[in-house]
Amino acid sequence: MTYRKLSHTVWECQYHLVFIPKYRQKRICVQIRRLLGEVFHELARHKESVIEAGHLMPDHVHMLIIISVKYSVSNVMGYIKGESAIYIVQEVKPG
Repeated sequence: MTYRKLSHTVWECQYHLVFIPKYRQKRICVQIRRLLGEVFHELARHKESVIEAGHLMPDHVHMLIIISVKYSVSNVMGYIKGESAIYIVQEVKPG
């Protein structure tokens, strides 16, 4: 087990998170799946977090993530979900 350190704390916080698109629609297609892995990792780094493992299913996402004690889980996941949605809309245009 690897412990992480800050100036006054020693911690190891791992979370298994699952999130789904609205109404559990199967919108994570092959084209988007390739992009999302890289995007999720980059966005996690912005919040001092590390994605240890993840699986993109057609209708949901599993993620094992290590989140710094500086940030709440909801803060990090809200950031990752919001920014990745913006990225998908900008990069993967229908048609």
